[in-house]
Amino acid sequence: MDVEGGRPTASAAHRYEDNFAVSVPEVITPEFRAPSGGLVGGVVRTMRPRQWVKNVLVLAAPVAGGVILDLHVLRATALAFVLFCLAASGVYLINDVRDVAEDRRHPRKRFRPVAAGIVPPALAVVVGIVLLGVALAGAVLFTRPQLAGVLGAYVGISLAYSFLLKDQPVIDLAVVASGFLLRGVAGGAAAGIALSQWFLLVAAFGALFMVAGKRYAEVVALGEGAGTRRLLGAYSASYLRFVWSLSAGVACTTYSLWAFELRRAHPGFPWETISIAPFVLALLRYAVDVDRGEAGAPEEIVLRDRVLLLMGAAWAACVVLGVVTR
Repeated sequence: MDVEGGRPTASAAHRYEDNFAVSVPEVITPEFRAPSGGLVGGVVRTMRPRQWVKNVLVLAAPVAGGVILDLHVLRATALAFVLFCLAASGVYLINDVRDVAEDRRHPRKRFRPVAAGIVPPALAVVVGIVLLGVALAGAVLFTRPQLAGVLGAYVGISLAYSFLLKDQPVIDLAVVASGFLLRGVAGGAAAGIALSQWFLLVAAFGALFMVAGKRYAEVVALGEGAGTRRLLGAYSASYLRFVWSLSAGVACTTYSLWAFELRRAHPGFPWETISIAPFVLALLRYAVDVDRGEAGAPEEIVLRDRVLLLMGAAWAACVVLGVVTR
């Protein structure tokens, strides 16, 4: 490996980025090292357990359909949650190796275990492949064919994003948003229930809202055209504000149409209609963090914002009460 004064040269770093699967850096400079963490802990951190909260979306369709308390559905949905956790973790491991050069130039991502030199790239790739294999095999052997297909699509799209689509403007937003959408679709596949057009629209544009907010936070934090990631140079802050404003508006509109349709189909106390208020307020509350450029890690916002959690709980209570009293 080419080094100058103990540091890898630009040509060596370029060759390493292009051949991550077989090349392991011989020298890890101090600025690439995270403060602490062993090998096992580093692998676990790279699996992103905090982001497993996203996989709770598999519960959305069974809850909306009022079948989540069915024991068979509950088991199938729980298995879908576990399989998505394994698959997502496998993708994160491989993606961190793929992005190691860019992560090392990022003020926060440079402390990720692979970028910091705690976890060898070869080990991360092997563990990632094993997790993906277990997730896909488990889906084929223990779930419905429809759920196995959804999980397979998620893995395929995620890997295509990591290696081919990550630097494609707009396609990048759509692909990342599809990950959220596929989690919602997986819940319907696991429960064996048909998904309404309104559910799909709300899930799709709600996901796009979160992804655009994440990109906006990155642009605000690093500056437009930041060199830490080539794709960010293709987005301006004003464009990303337009995307998340548009997607939030569509999500609110389609959710309201769904709620009023249920109201007509199921006369009684209008719990679904009432749920529009906490749904919109939660979106507006989240938008405050987006506007401040603090939405770089959506799961952190959701977990630390107590008011947002309270609004989410109020919305969930209204939806559950609407399902129970139909």
